[in-house]
Amino acid sequence: MRVNRILLSSSLIVVALVVQVSVLARLHLPGAVPDLLLLVVLGLALVYGHVGGALVGFAAGLLADLAPPADHAAGRYALVLCVIGYLAGLVKPESGQVKTAAGPMLVVVAAAIGSTLLYAGVGALVGDTAARHVGLSGLLFTAALYDLLLAPFVVPGVMALARRAENDPLAETSSGKSGDLSSGWLSGGTGLRIGGQRNGLRVKAARARSARAGRIKGVKRL
Repeated sequence: MRVNRILLSSSLIVVALVVQVSVLARLHLPGAVPDLLLLVVLGLALVYGHVGGALVGFAAGLLADLAPPADHAAGRYALVLCVIGYLAGLVKPESGQVKTAAGPMLVVVAAAIGSTLLYAGVGALVGDTAARHVGLSGLLFTAALYDLLLAPFVVPGVMALARRAENDPLAETSSGKSGDLSSGWLSGGTGLRIGGQRNGLRVKAARARSARAGRIKGVKRL
């Protein structure tokens, strides 16, 4: 991954995790907790593609696994977000820009439901049955609802920042300068050649005039 991708992804992940743990988790909403970290991963995956989405998802999930007050096995949420980031990156728009909001909203709903199911499935494999006591159907509905309501305020902004970070101004400036220099060299070379041709024509014309004047003087003397 590029340096600008790493810096932007790290900053967004840290901010999203802090807001989710310190604000959203303390709202005590019924059912699931709004997953701001998931929305950030989706926004980055829709710009970076499946490989970048998988890497960002794994890093974000691992940070969430290690950050307090995590009460589950480390690597569980990293696996979930890695898979979700990879799948979301597969539907990345070819042009890099989303024409309508319907596509990203469907991705958000599918990711909210898929991440909840995958998290519960991995938990069942390691002996965590908390989802059964809370009610899986209620978790699925509230997770999709909360993430869908929060997505218009998060996903477009994350995608805009990621696209802006992809356009490296230093690279554009250096390429522009090299283009200007090359065009300058070409125009300078052309000017020198044209100038040389003009000087040569002037010398030839002067010689022709002097030769003609000499002939005329010779005729007059005769």
